Amino acid sequence: MATSYPELNYSNGVKWIKNLTQSRLSNFLGGHFADVNLSSKMFVHRLDGPGVVDLQVWSAPGLTKPLFAEAMRRNFRLAKKEESFGPSWTNHWWKVKMTIPSSWKEYERVQLEFDPGCEAMIFSTDGVPLQGITGGYGGDRRVEHIIPREAVLRGTYEVVIESSCNGMFGVPWNGDTIAPPDMNRYFKLASADLVVPNQEAWRLMWDFSALHELVDSLPGNSVLQNKALVTANAVMNAFTTGDDENIKQMRAIAEDVFGKGWEAKGPGIYDEGAKRAQVVGISYCHIDTAWLWPYAVTQQKTARSWSTQIDLMERYPEHRFACSQAQQFKWLEQQYPPLFEKLKHKVASGQFHLIGGAWIENDGNLPSGEALVRQFLYGQRYFQSRFGKRCETAWLPDSFGLTAAHPQLIRDSGMKYFFTQKLSWNNINVFPHTTFNWVGIDGTQVLCHMTPVDTYTAQANVGEVNKAISNHKNLESNDTALLVFGNGDGGGGALPKMLENLRRIRAVTNNHRELPPVSMGSTVEQFFEDIERDSKGGRSLPVWRGELYLEFHRGTYTSHGSIKKGNRKCEILLRDVERVATLATIYQPASSNYVYPKKSIDECWEKVLLNQFHDVLPGSAIGMVYDDAERLYSEVRHDCQKMLDKAFEVLLTTPSTTCGDSVLTGRPSGFLALNLTPFSRQEVVEIPLSGDGDLPSFPTVIQRSLDGKRGYALVEYEKDSICNREASMHDECLPASVESVSSNHFILQTPVIKMTVCEGRITSIYDLVLGLELIEEGKTGGLVIFEDRPNYWDAWDVEIHHLETRTPLAFSSFRVVAQGPLRATIEAHVKYGRSDIKVMISMDGAPASGQHDLRPLIKFDAEVDWHEKHKFLKFELPLSINNTVATYECQFGFVQRPTYKNTTLDAAKFEVCGHKYADFSEFGYGVAILSESKYGFACEGNVLRISLLRAATAPDADQDQGLHEFSWAVMPHAGSFLESDVPRAAYLFNSPLHVRAIPQGVAAVESFVREFPFSLHGARNIFLETVKRGEDDDFESPTAKKTVILRLYEAFGGHGHTELRISRNVHVLAAYTTNLLEDTKAELALSRDIRGNGPSKLDLEFRGFEVKTVKLVLADAEGPLATNSKFGPVPTVIGR
Repeated sequence: MATSYPELNYSNGVKWIKNLTQSRLSNFLGGHFADVNLSSKMFVHRLDGPGVVDLQVWSAPGLTKPLFAEAMRRNFRLAKKEESFGPSWTNHWWKVKMTIPSSWKEYERVQLEFDPGCEAMIFSTDGVPLQGITGGYGGDRRVEHIIPREAVLRGTYEVVIESSCNGMFGVPWNGDTIAPPDMNRYFKLASADLVVPNQEAWRLMWDFSALHELVDSLPGNSVLQNKALVTANAVMNAFTTGDDENIKQMRAIAEDVFGKGWEAKGPGIYDEGAKRAQVVGISYCHIDTAWLWPYAVTQQKTARSWSTQIDLMERYPEHRFACSQAQQFKWLEQQYPPLFEKLKHKVASGQFHLIGGAWIENDGNLPSGEALVRQFLYGQRYFQSRFGKRCETAWLPDSFGLTAAHPQLIRDSGMKYFFTQKLSWNNINVFPHTTFNWVGIDGTQVLCHMTPVDTYTAQANVGEVNKAISNHKNLESNDTALLVFGNGDGGGGALPKMLENLRRIRAVTNNHRELPPVSMGSTVEQFFEDIERDSKGGRSLPVWRGELYLEFHRGTYTSHGSIKKGNRKCEILLRDVERVATLATIYQPASSNYVYPKKSIDECWEKVLLNQFHDVLPGSAIGMVYDDAERLYSEVRHDCQKMLDKAFEVLLTTPSTTCGDSVLTGRPSGFLALNLTPFSRQEVVEIPLSGDGDLPSFPTVIQRSLDGKRGYALVEYEKDSICNREASMHDECLPASVESVSSNHFILQTPVIKMTVCEGRITSIYDLVLGLELIEEGKTGGLVIFEDRPNYWDAWDVEIHHLETRTPLAFSSFRVVAQGPLRATIEAHVKYGRSDIKVMISMDGAPASGQHDLRPLIKFDAEVDWHEKHKFLKFELPLSINNTVATYECQFGFVQRPTYKNTTLDAAKFEVCGHKYADFSEFGYGVAILSESKYGFACEGNVLRISLLRAATAPDADQDQGLHEFSWAVMPHAGSFLESDVPRAAYLFNSPLHVRAIPQGVAAVESFVREFPFSLHGARNIFLETVKRGEDDDFESPTAKKTVILRLYEAFGGHGHTELRISRNVHVLAAYTTNLLEDTKAELALSRDIRGNGPSKLDLEFRGFEVKTVKLVLADAEGPLATNSKFGPVPTVIGR
C-alpha cells in the first residue's frame, strides 16, 4: 500500500549538522560525562577489602627474580590496597584469597580486578601461569581475571600473583618512552577488587566503538560511513536508564549496520560473506628480547603474554597466535614448564603458530654471515626438537634494514616466505612495494610481504583494516594484506576488544562493500601460499634486488662500540674454536680422551646470538642491557679460551699457554704463532719480552720496541698452513722506517708506500712504485668530529644534516715507538673536549696478505677515553679517485652503493653498514679501509669514511662513555676492487695469530697437524668460512662415525670452480652437499688417490655469492684413520 504523502507541512524538517553529530560520538564513553554515559553502567557490583579479597605479599630482595617454587617457600605478610611497592625492577609475590558472595552465582561473569600499576602475572596455586596483567590506564591495560565458574559456585578462589615494578615499556624517568630508566620508581596497588561486569554493556561498548571507527575511518561521502553515523547517533539517543532492557534496545539498533543476529554466529561470522578475504588477520605479540628492560624482564614478559593468548584461545576459537624467537621458547621451557606444556598442545592443535625460524629476531645488518646461519640453524633445530616441525616463514618486522644476503640464507634454512615492515619508517623515500619477490646478492629470491598497515602492533580497528588495502602499493599484482595485530614491543599481544572488533568488522563487510573483508583462523603460511598460487609462483609480482636499506636508524651501525667489538671478536673466536676442536677430534692420538665440546660451543653461540637481538647489538637499549651483554661476551671469551687451550693440548705435544700483551714475569723458551685461516700470510708478530732482556729461542726477534718491552719477529705461512716458518729480512720483506722531520712532521714508509703526517693531519699517501699520490691535492685526512643531534631517536639515528658540522681534528703530540725495519710506529695524541685520543700509527715490512707484491697496511690502533655527549667521531680520507660507487662487505659477499646524490634514493645512503672493509676504487687503483670492530661507513664523493664513536644519551644516558680500544687500517692497492685482495686482507686483519708461550727448557715443539686437511685449489674467489663437526654426531661414543661440515662461499660476485682437497690421512667415506640445517641435498662424487699417497678431491661449482655447505663423513676410530695405521698423523717439528 502506498504511503500517504501529506499535502501540508508545517514542520522545520530534518537537517543535521554532520560534523557536530560526529563529534558528539566521543561523549558516549568516558570523558566528562563518564558518570552518566555508558561508562557508568559497565559494572554491576564491586567489592574489596579483608573478608572479600585477602592479600598477602612477599617482596623479593634486590633485583632478584625468584621463580614460583622458591617464592612459595618464603614468609608472606598481610597487605592491602593503596600500598606502594618498588623500587624499579623489583618483584613482589602476592597470595590472593577471594570469598565470593553466593548471590553472584546468577551473573554471567565474576572477575578479579588486580591493578598494581605495573606488569604482573597470575598463577594457579600449583604454579601454572594463567595470564598476564598490565596495570595502569594505557591502551594495553589488562587487569581483569575471569574467575572459573566452579569457583563462583563454590564461593572461594585463590591465586598467586607476581608483580614486577616496571611498565610495559620499562620505567622511563620523564615519561618519554626512550628516556633512560628511573631506577627508583614505585607503583601503587590501585585495585584488588571482586567485580561483576555488565557483559551486555561491554558488548554494547564494543558495538559503539566499531561504529565510531567506521565513522572516523571511512570516506565521508560513502553510504556505510553515513549509515554508521546515523546508527551511532540513534544508539546515543536511545540511552536512557542503561538497564538490561535499554542496553538490549541499543544493541538492536546497532544491528542495522552489523546485521540481524550477527553475534549468535560467533566465529561462524567469518564463514559468511566474501569467500576470499582481502585482509588476513593474525595475532602477534612482539616482545623485544631486551630494549627498555633487561633480559630477565623479557623472560617474565614472555610467560605473561603467551599465557594470556592461550587463555584467549579458549574463548575465541578463531584466534590464531603467531610467535617467533626460539630463545624465548627456551626460557619458557626452563622457567615455566607447566605453561610450556600447554603451549605445546596449542601448537599441536594449530592455534599457536611457530614463525621466524631464528634464535631471536636479530639485527639484519651487523651479524656475520655465519652468525646469521646459526640464527636459523639453532632456531629451526630447536623448533624441530620441541614441536616436531620447522618454521616456513622468516619473520623480522622490526630490524633496522636487511642485508641482501638474507634471501639465500632464508631459502637454505627451509623457508621461502618473509615478512617485514620496518621500511615503512623510511624518513626520505617511500618504499614502492607491498608484496614482491626479494632477490638477494646471489640471485636467490623469497616471497616478501611488507604489511601496508605499516605496523606489527595493529589494534585491529577499522582504520587499519581499510589501510591494508588503501595503502597497498601493488594491488595490480596482488590485492591481499596481512593484518598483524596485538600489543607489542613490550609484549601483551591481542586483547579481547581486538578479537571482538574484528568479528564486528567482518559482520559489517558481510553486508557492505565499502570496507575490505577480513578473515581469521588461517596461518601466515596459508596467506603466503595463496599469494604464491595467485601470482603464478611469484612471476606476476614486482622484484626488489639487493638490500632492504632502512632510511632511518643509521646511527645503530656505531652506537655502543664495545658491544660491536664483543660481537665481532666472539664470532671469530667461535670460528677458531670450531676449527681447532674439529682438528683435535680428527688427529687426536689413541691415548687421548678428548671430546668435541659441542655443549660448550652451543652455549657460547646461543649467548652471541642472543646479543644480536635487534635492539641490543645496534646499541639502542638501556644501560642495564649492556651490563648483561658485556657479561655474556666475557663468559664466551673465557669459555672459548678454555676450549682452545684443551684443543691445543691435543694438537701440540708440548704444553703451551696463551700469550697476553703484558710483560712476561717468567722466561718462556719461545713462542708459537698459529694461523687458523686457510690463507697464506706474512706477518710481524709482536711478543712480550721478559724483564731481564733475554730473547726467546724462537722465533727470532729481529727488532725491539724503543722501550724494550716488546719484540718483533717475522713469520710466514704458506696456503693452508697452521704453523709458521720463520722469515728473515730477505728480499721479499719490505723494511719499514719512520723519519721525524720535525716535532709535528713524520714520514712512515716502506719501499712501496710512503705516508706523511704534517701539522697533525695526513697530508700524503704516496705509491712509490706507481708514482701515484692518493690524497686529493690541497686536502688532508685524519680524524673528524661532527655534531650529532638527531631529530628524536637518539641512539638510533644520525641525520643527514650532521654532515654540515664537520670539524677536523689535528694530532698535537707525537713520539716514535718503533723505528723498523719490521715495524715503524708513531704514537699520536689529540685532546678534544673532555676526551683523550691516542692512536698508534704503524706500517709493517709485510704485505697486507700473503701476496708479496701487495702494499702493506697502514694500521691505526686507537685508545680513546671518551667523555663527549652528542658528538660523532670518524676517520676520513679525501682520495684522488673517481667512481660512482663504493664497495662494502656484507655477509658472504659485498654490496655497492652510490657516492653521489643524484636522487633522494642516493642521498638517503649517507651512512651505511659494512663489515670488514669498505673500498673505493677506479681502474688501476683503489684504497680500502679495513675494520676489526666498526660497522658504519660512508663514501661522500671521493671522501671515504669509517665511523668510530657516537655519544647518545637515550635510552642509555652513558652510552659509549669511558675507555675504548679499537683498530682500523688503510689498504692501498693496485688494480680495481675486483682485481685486488681486499676481502682476503680484511679477513686476515680480523683473524689475529694465536700466539702461545712455550715453557722454558723446550727446544722443539711438535704438532700432529701442520696444515689444514681441507684446502681449496683453483678459483681465488672461493673462501672456506667454517669448519665444524656435524650437528647430529654422537660426540660421546669413540667409535661413532664423525662428520665434518665445511661452509664455503664465493666472495667476489662471479662464477667459480674450486677443487676441495682432503688430506690423505683423513679418510672420507662419503661427501654430500647440505642445506644450512645440514639436511642432505645431494651426494658428491669423491675422487680418491688409488695409491693412497695423495688427497681425496671434490669438484665444486659456485655462482656469484653462493654459499655452499659440504658434509664429509669420516671413518670411525677403528677404521683406516687409527693412529697406528699407515695413514696416522705424524708429529711435525714446528719450532726449534
